[in-house]
Amino acid sequence: MDDMEQLTERQQRELEYHREHAKQHMALLEKPVNFSIVLSEDRRWWNASWEMYTYLRNKDIKGKNVLVVGCGFGDDALFLAKCGANVKAFDLSPESLLIAGKRAEKEDLDIEFKEMPAEKLEYENDFFDFVIARDILHHVDIPKSMNEILRISKPGAIFCFNEVYSHSITHRIRYSNFVDKWLYPKLVNFVYAGNKPYITEDERKLTEQDINVIAASMAKPEMEKYFNFFIGRLLPDKWLFLVKLDRLLLYLLSPIAKFLGARVLIAGTLKKFK
Repeated sequence: MDDMEQLTERQQRELEYHREHAKQHMALLEKPVNFSIVLSEDRRWWNASWEMYTYLRNKDIKGKNVLVVGCGFGDDALFLAKCGANVKAFDLSPESLLIAGKRAEKEDLDIEFKEMPAEKLEYENDFFDFVIARDILHHVDIPKSMNEILRISKPGAIFCFNEVYSHSITHRIRYSNFVDKWLYPKLVNFVYAGNKPYITEDERKLTEQDINVIAASMAKPEMEKYFNFFIGRLLPDKWLFLVKLDRLLLYLLSPIAKFLGARVLIAGTLKKFK
């Protein structure tokens, strides 16, 4: 808890945002957890989270030590524990951890939840076989967090991350005067169905430079996929045909997908030797 008392200004703002965010999601405690993403044999190849779990289901994670980075309300921790992994998970927000812990208790899943920042982990060296980061790296200091992830991972450990992303070229287009001042305000209600976007003051989408920083800690990726060419940018994700078409286009355009996608899914072995 000493580390929590020494948060940076950015971390403190993230903490305050997610404390309020958690208060708006207490209803999760009344809902059963849907485990189809790890249990169903019918896979959704067009969905980044489902593809992440298709990859993890093909790994031998039962009985392995798995860390969930920035676990939020506990979805990934619950899914991995359901697969038989020994799961530890952490988050900056105690309110989010309270929800996650109660959900795990209701599902009779043994998961250790802790409150800490990604930049300074309390876990011992060389402990984890798998580290999973979904929608968290764009909230943290990536170089510091990757140093910690390397430290607590075993030699040969797998790192898998699934993150919002924008190549620097598309980023410049997004924040051009025409898009930022005229097009985006007109599209945001349509794309988000009138809901307020879940965007904190300090978050920023990963860029190709961030990917290079992460990749420096990894061997050649076993998996690298890009999603959301126009879904989430120009169109909402409510039309399944268009979501599938979006993913198919990025698959066919795989040589240039890193310039077009708005979400990246990468997994591979960390560069750490005995």
